[in-house]
Amino acid sequence: MNEMLYQDQPVVAPEVLEALAQKTDVNRLLAALSDLDADELWRMLRALDRSRAPVQPPPINSDLYEIEAELSPDEREIVLHWRSFLRAEVAPIANTYWERGEFPMQIIPKLGALVMETIGKGQTHYPRMSPLLAGMLTCEVARVDPSLCSFLGVHRRLCMTSIWLFGSQAQKDRWLPAMLRFEKIGSWVLSEPLVGSGAARGLLTTARRDGDTWVLNGQKKWSGNATFADVNCIWAKNLETGQVNGFLVERGTPGYHVEKIHDKISKRIVQNVVITLEDCRVPEANRLPGAQSFDDVARQLTNARADVAWEALGIARGAYEHALAYALQREQFGRKIAAFQVQQINLARMLGNVTAMQGMLVQLARLMERNGGQIAPEQASLAKAWCTERMRETVAIARAMLGGNGILLEHNVARLFADAESVYSYEGSFEINSLIVGKAITGYSAFV
Repeated sequence: MNEMLYQDQPVVAPEVLEALAQKTDVNRLLAALSDLDADELWRMLRALDRSRAPVQPPPINSDLYEIEAELSPDEREIVLHWRSFLRAEVAPIANTYWERGEFPMQIIPKLGALVMETIGKGQTHYPRMSPLLAGMLTCEVARVDPSLCSFLGVHRRLCMTSIWLFGSQAQKDRWLPAMLRFEKIGSWVLSEPLVGSGAARGLLTTARRDGDTWVLNGQKKWSGNATFADVNCIWAKNLETGQVNGFLVERGTPGYHVEKIHDKISKRIVQNVVITLEDCRVPEANRLPGAQSFDDVARQLTNARADVAWEALGIARGAYEHALAYALQREQFGRKIAAFQVQQINLARMLGNVTAMQGMLVQLARLMERNGGQIAPEQASLAKAWCTERMRETVAIARAMLGGNGILLEHNVARLFADAESVYSYEGSFEINSLIVGKAITGYSAFV
């Protein structure tokens, strides 16, 4: 039957043989082919046809195990709404503002409208959503721009949440409705120039009671959004009790000085600052009455660490997607680089990291849902440490896949690669979070 496929074929034109002779020894080639039977020749021709046929790659999908299907239909619509917004409004400007080291202020009212159309709809003070939806939205934002993820995290996850958890009703009524609509922006700071991982052992910034006011002195570092924030939640040591208290310091308060940090190589859009407090007088009405010690701060940081793990997932997803898109269009040695074994292995490793992170974080969200919004410190710390390490590996593979182009902003991977370093370090370093887990599973504290 196969012999019929070769009957009545036209004689090879002389110019074709001449062109072939320039590439190989025609006599040796014909001699080798003559030793093959018809079936072998047929298989060879089929293979050649397949190698020449154009490949239509499938759509890029970083959700191989269909994790998003765990969302309710309404939640899924919210995620798609945010995804569309981020692609249209944030993706086109992210590299430009990252290179400038500036924040796109024009995006703030648009974010306010987005929140009120989705997670803030029907709310007056604080957005209500399931832990899974909250994590998925953090992932979506980080997938496009980790700096914007930090802006939202500092504003909502840290500042708004501190007011919601520890504030008086008057404080909640004054700040939260406007912050929900993004008419007022919040900042938050615990770290200091000389105190980072050791914050639990004591802050150097102090608060001294003087009648109906508090006098704050000291320095704070890394506070995001603080160059333009309307209110900053600042944590300081109460000189009378030795405990950590929280204070809402408003922009323009005498003695409150903000200096932007320059020359960063990571999260350049985020407006980080050094804050100097010089006899900064804050009314008692601005102290958060529900925060009595560092334990209260730690409780909030536990959930914040879980959110940062979702951010790490978003960065890894974005890096994988950009690397795959690049591999599908980049040609070397006459082929798309996506067709080479080494790059397919790299892509499979990246997608494996992403998928494993998704599985861990969905279960973490289930635990949080089951336990009334709370999880154990070691559960959050394990997720933060492990997911940020997998993120770091994933962005490194993506950057290497792009070769020299991997250091250019135009392909987006370079920005994710650089921003990942901040995520690896903040909300507790890999080492600190690992020691939190270590203490929980052994009973021994190895911090010092």
